[in-house]
Amino acid sequence: MNSTTKEEFSEQVDQKRWLQIAFWLSMVTIFYNSLEGVVSTYFGLQDDTLALFGFGIDSFVEVLSGIGIAHMIYRMQHNPEVQRDQFEKQALQLTGFCFYFLAVGMILTSGLTIWAGEQPTTTLVGIIVALASIASMYFLVKYKLKAGHNLNSQPIIADANCTKTCLYLSVLLLISSGLYELFRIPYVDAVGALGISWFAFKEGREAFQKAKGKECGDCC
Repeated sequence: MNSTTKEEFSEQVDQKRWLQIAFWLSMVTIFYNSLEGVVSTYFGLQDDTLALFGFGIDSFVEVLSGIGIAHMIYRMQHNPEVQRDQFEKQALQLTGFCFYFLAVGMILTSGLTIWAGEQPTTTLVGIIVALASIASMYFLVKYKLKAGHNLNSQPIIADANCTKTCLYLSVLLLISSGLYELFRIPYVDAVGALGISWFAFKEGREAFQKAKGKECGDCC
């Protein structure tokens, strides 16, 4: 085996390894967001905290997005010459619709909450969930970017940037939950929910842009 062949073989092995890493990162994303969604929506309803509940619904929508990404990586592993297929486009479109629906729902519910003067009983769980999410999303962003650059894959890099949006969303939840728990500032939970609606709108727009064939690496 000459040196050129050895280098090509080494590159192929390295690419397969990073594709496998990227696939498992997508699996971790799906599992973590599923768990986060269950915990957040349950305690969001129990404690009447709109920001935490909206954060949980966002996590469930991220699961849909994660399934699309996992399918894309699986395709890259087995059919690298095939471009984005119909399943990926439909998954992105469904994700976009769900994010838009979440954005509208959060705006309407926040308005009703402010009008009715309702306040959460506690936002302690929101603080805990936000801290756990910040740590998890930081890890995922770091290694998704590393995988994307090693594979020279703009879709994986774009996915890492979108996970970064989830990191910002977690910081927003931490701020709104922390301010209410510490100082009982009126309506800060509803304002946090409005912030979540803004992020949801951006993520929805990006999903539709990806479905049209734009990688949108900077959208997030």
